[in-house]
Amino acid sequence: MTTDRSGFFGALPPVHRDRLLAFAREVSFPAGLRIFDEGGAADRFWIIRSGTVALDVYEPGRGTAVVETLGEGELLGWSWLFEPYHWHLGAQTRAPVTAWEFDAREVRDAIDAYPAFGLAVTRCVAAVAIGRRLRACRTRLLDLYGPPGDVRQAGTGGAVP
Repeated sequence: MTTDRSGFFGALPPVHRDRLLAFAREVSFPAGLRIFDEGGAADRFWIIRSGTVALDVYEPGRGTAVVETLGEGELLGWSWLFEPYHWHLGAQTRAPVTAWEFDAREVRDAIDAYPAFGLAVTRCVAAVAIGRRLRACRTRLLDLYGPPGDVRQAGTGGAVP
């Protein structure tokens, strides 16, 4: 398997990237497929090779709102790494997707068995996925639910002149 040096794999040192890839299984999904739903069991994760996946949140009475769209090289799913192993968002393909799929339990077992690998993967998930996702969700939710005409720049705390 060959990998691009950008995205999630680019953030992992080669030795840890190779160890992670040993658990990979190639999969593909058609456009419009619901991959997982918010609250479901997070028992696997994916690194997207091609295509796009929309991450969404469901709000009763309002429906589903897309909070971020992922593409090539990006990690789909991080809830598999932290108990209680339930998805925090939902995911649906926007275009046909090819990806590497990983069994969460196998990877968690390797994280426990190889501390350097575990630290590298955990840091990578935290930096590449969680931090960026939280910022994207916050920005999108401000777009959706902020008062009309109240334009704010993320991180400045003040109105844009």
